Order: sequence, then structure tokens, then C-alpha cells
Amino acid sequence: MTTIAAPEFFGRTRPASEFAGTGQMLRLSLRRDRVIAPLWSLAIGLMPALQIVSIKDLYATQQQLDTFAATTASSPALLAMYGPVFGSSLGSIGTWKAGAMYAMIAIAAVLTVIRHTRVEEETGRAELVGATSIGRFAGLSGTLLLTFGAAAVAGIVCTASLLATGLPVAGSVAWGASLAMSAIVWGAVAAVAAQVSTGARIARGVALGALGAAFALRAVGDAGNGVLSWFSPLGWSLQIRPYAGERWWVLLPLVALALGATLVAYQLLRTRDLGAGLLAERPGPAQGGRALTGPVMLAWRLQRGSMLAWTVGFALYGLLIGGSISSIGGMLEGSDNLQEIIASLGGSADLEKSFIAYAIMMLAAAASAYSVSSVLRLHEEENTGRAENVLAAAVGRVGYTASHLLFAIIGPAVALLVSGLCIGLVWGAGAGDVGGLLGEALAAVAVQLPAVWVVTAIAVLLFGVLPKYASAAWAILSAMVGIELLGAFGALPQFVLDLVPFVHPPKLPGATFEFTPILWLLVVAVAGIVVGLTAFRRRDLR
Repeated sequence: MTTIAAPEFFGRTRPASEFAGTGQMLRLSLRRDRVIAPLWSLAIGLMPALQIVSIKDLYATQQQLDTFAATTASSPALLAMYGPVFGSSLGSIGTWKAGAMYAMIAIAAVLTVIRHTRVEEETGRAELVGATSIGRFAGLSGTLLLTFGAAAVAGIVCTASLLATGLPVAGSVAWGASLAMSAIVWGAVAAVAAQVSTGARIARGVALGALGAAFALRAVGDAGNGVLSWFSPLGWSLQIRPYAGERWWVLLPLVALALGATLVAYQLLRTRDLGAGLLAERPGPAQGGRALTGPVMLAWRLQRGSMLAWTVGFALYGLLIGGSISSIGGMLEGSDNLQEIIASLGGSADLEKSFIAYAIMMLAAAASAYSVSSVLRLHEEENTGRAENVLAAAVGRVGYTASHLLFAIIGPAVALLVSGLCIGLVWGAGAGDVGGLLGEALAAVAVQLPAVWVVTAIAVLLFGVLPKYASAAWAILSAMVGIELLGAFGALPQFVLDLVPFVHPPKLPGATFEFTPILWLLVVAVAGIVVGLTAFRRRDLR
């Protein structure tokens, strides 16, 4: 009888404890995230200081800051979008405008945790590693150490950069600590989601859904009497109040939630089987109904949930944008520099219309994220082997790919048009001209669609030509958004800004309509999609 010994991997063949090999798994995670983790830590950590510098240039006097704070406090829409302003100092105003960083770093933490936990199980790599000397908790522990460490780096960078701008020490430390704790809390929540669900996509949906609910609670609470904000971890982060009489004790519930969620994640991991989740998958019917006949209906079944979620989110944000338009004049009062920036971004001397044009341009970037996510569903289906099962039937590659691309193209269009509808209705109701302004808002979102489809084409190109690097579409989109934000302050030359498709469509509703840039964007989008589809048709499946 022949005995086959398990190959040694990361040391001994049997783990001494459930945490054995945590250091090795941490090093593996660091190697895999050696670019992404430092990138989001540094970028998000530096963003508040950059915001302070821009505020200092735009609002030169205390009177201008006082006016800005008073105008913001009187606008429920702005309070819902960004949260309350607790003071009129430079630090308070600057960190208020950078409050979106709490949600951004939370998203980064969620994606990092899911990528190194549930994705590893889904692809089978966790099973291979677990068959060696690695303990049951090593993978999760290494992932959390990576995520929490990156969060701490972001907090330290944030504190140091704020101190470099000359702001008080207490407020800078408070802001850095609250930023780091936001990532730590949502990283722990993502760890729980990874144990509850049976797939990476569901895990991301659970964690990001919880984040969306927390944002909604915070937004409704801050727009009202503030009570509901205390039921949201995002609201707790704001209530630390940097530069406005810091509330250090608010860090305690954040620490408690992070610790509690982490312990729950470990307990769930201890009791479940590898590859399983707390929410068991229900067996499907033996035969598919008419709703699953053909690749298009299969793609609809896979894409409908995300399409609904994105559309609802765009509708809510459209309502907030429409509600904040009336406050623009008060926010810009006394700041000639900021008025010039808004006018240049929006392409019109009418500040309200310029603000809408810029807001819709940012919405187009968000719609591109939705489109990239839809395209990369093809990459996920291929990696998990499900695409091979579909293509083994009487389904061509082009038809199969086009069925998903249909929703990657139509989905962002629906979401953007719904947001334009909401913007136009609220804007028109406030101005007493719903009929006229609704049409202008819808036209403003419609002209951005070709720019969104260019990003779609980039994702299709990567999927077809370089499938190994298909996820780089996220990095390309992030770079575009960064260039767009820096370009708002004239920090980049025009040829760099021209690399971003969202800057080329006419800046409606204030600018003159031009069809030429729209035509060129459509040509680029179609060419990219055709090349990507052709490449996928000819290459081997992974």
C-alpha cells in the first residue's frame, strides 16, 4: 500500500493552531495587493488635505466661510449628501466637503476583504492552501491585517497631510482616526458578509447593501433632526466633529462595532464548511422556464438585480442634486475663483446650469462604473467555468457576449436618464418651469452616454484581448476620475484632460449643443467593442 504525503507548503504539513500560517498569508496578500492597497490608502488619505488647500484658495476670508456654512446648514439636500457642518472654520468646512471619503474608504475596504476571502473560496484556491499547514483562520486573519493596516496608513497619511496645511493637531488626529475607523468597521462587516454568502458577488452585494443602508440612514437623519444619523456608522464618523470640539468618545462605538463584527466573522468561519455560507443556495428547478430561454434572458437574470440597485441609487442622487441647486448661489457668494471654476466646468455663465452640468459629468463617471461591473460579469462567468457550460450548447460566442453587453450599454443609460428625470422634476418644481427644465436635464444626461460607452468599450477590449488584466478597467476608470477632479483646479494640461471621455460632450444645459464630439465618441466606442468581441471570438477560454 502506497502512502501519499501531503506536500509541504508554507512550513509544516499540519497546522499547530487555527491561526497557523497567518504571517505567510499576510505576506501573500501584501504581494497580491502591493499596488492596489497602497494606492487607495495614499489617495484617500491625501484627499482631505487637498480639499483644505482648495478651500483655502477659494474662500480667502472668514466672512466667506461663514456664508458658506450658513448656506449649507439651510439646505436639506446638501446636508443629506455630505452631512452637517459643525463650524465655519477652515478645517470644519474643508473636512465637510471631504466627508465622502468615509464612504469611499469603506468601499475600498469591502472590496479588499471580499477579494481575499470569498473570491479565494469561489475559485478553489482557498481549498488548495487549506490542505497544507495553514490554519482555518489564517486566510481571514491575513486579510483583516492587510485591510486594517491599509486603513491605519490612510489615517496616518490623512493626519500628517492635514498638519502640513497648518491645521490644529487635535482636529487632524480626529479626522485621521475617524477615516481609519470607517475602513476598519466596514472591512469587518465585509468579513461577516463573506461568511454569510455563498459567492463573491452576493458577498459584495450584502456588504455594499449594508453600506448603502447606512448612508441612507445618515442622509435622512442629517436632513431632518439628526436622530437617525446615530443609527449609522457613517453618521458616527461625522459626529467625531474634527476642528469643532472633537468628540473622542464617538470612536468607542466604532471600535465596538468593528470588534463585534470581527468576532462574528470568526465564529461563522469556525462553524461553516469551506465554500458554504450561512445563507444556503436553494436548488433550482430541473428545467428552466421560458424566462431563461436564450443567452439574453440568462444575462437579464444575472444582471437585473444590479440594474435595479444602480437605478434606484441614481434616482436618489438625482433628487439630491435637484434639491441642492437652489443653494448654489449662496455657497458661491463672495468667491470669484470658485464661480469661475464652476462656470468653466459647466461651460456657462449661469452658475446653476454649470453646477448641473458638472454634477451630471460626475454621474456619468459613476454610470461607467456600473457598465464596467456589467462587462466584468463576463470575466467572472469565464473564470468560474459557467461560460464554458453555456457555450457548449448551441450558443455562439458573439451572441453570448453581446447578451451581457446589451445590459452594460442599456443599464447605464436607464440609470442616467432616471437621474436626469429626477433632477429635472425637482429643479423645475423649484423654478416653476417643470416642462422646460425637465427637457434640459434629460438632454444633459443623454449627451454623456457616448462617453460612458467609451469606458464600456475599454472594458470589452481588455476582456477580449487581455483577459488576465480585465480588472484593470477599474484602474483606468479611477485614473479618469482623478484626472477629471484635478483638472477642475487647472492642475493638468489640456492634452491630459482630453484623455477623459466625459469632458468631450457639450456641457449641457448651459452650453451650445455640438454633435461632432458625440459622433467621435460613438465611433471610438463601437470600434473598441467590435475589436474586443472579435478578439474574444478567436482566443481560448481560460
